[in-house]
Amino acid sequence: MSVIASSAHIHPMAVVEDGAVIGENVRIGPFCYVGPKVVLGEATVLEAHAVVTGKTSLGKNCRVFSNAVIGGEPQSIHHTGEETTLSVGDNCTMREGVTMNCGTVEGGGKTVVGSNNLFLANSHIAHDCQLGNNIILSNNVMLAGHVKIDDRAILGGGSAVHQFTRIGRQAFIGGLSACSYDVIPYGMLNGNPGLLGGLNVVGMTRAGIDRATLHRVRKLFKLLFDEEGAIREKAAAVRDEFADCKEAMEILDFIAAESDRALSSPFRGKA
Repeated sequence: MSVIASSAHIHPMAVVEDGAVIGENVRIGPFCYVGPKVVLGEATVLEAHAVVTGKTSLGKNCRVFSNAVIGGEPQSIHHTGEETTLSVGDNCTMREGVTMNCGTVEGGGKTVVGSNNLFLANSHIAHDCQLGNNIILSNNVMLAGHVKIDDRAILGGGSAVHQFTRIGRQAFIGGLSACSYDVIPYGMLNGNPGLLGGLNVVGMTRAGIDRATLHRVRKLFKLLFDEEGAIREKAAAVRDEFADCKEAMEILDFIAAESDRALSSPFRGKA
């Protein structure tokens, strides 16, 4: 049996399946479809022709625009109909044609999206992706399965991210870029193949990072990427030197973490 708050407004031409949970002040427009295992948080809005299906929960104040499909089955040849989930936090906007898929059993069964994120038209979040907060995916961004994106990252229009790739906090991926390898926090990647071109200095400045810290992080970037040698070995060797710089340590910890993908650099993939 559905649980529908008395303050919710559901258009008579929408379909809300029995079992859905609809929060206070939710608004569901005409020709929408809400599946039987969906939870819609307070003040969330589904515009006309939006679909929310699967075992999917949306937090408070989300907005789903026309022709978006949120919570569809994973597009994986290994998926055989098992029940998996999609969880989306508060204050997320999913523009026209956005698709988000539930997880796969092999990938842990959960696709997780944080809060305060903006997904522009026709962007795609595949199965088992893990996204943080305050992220922007521009039009037509494509995330393959198992991608992990940390807070405040921005992905430019038409960019594509290879499966299992990690994108660090406040990284910037340029439009039409092919992101095949991990991108360090604050890194800026452009091109196809995607090359690490430097730091997202504009984003760092907007986030309130002071000039002295920027200089420290730039120094670290040069030590890691402007000299010969294995990046992970160099990163391990300079940890003590940068122990007092939180942003630098964030990069070093990212590099030290286990990953299925290699690290993006100014050289990897360059002819």
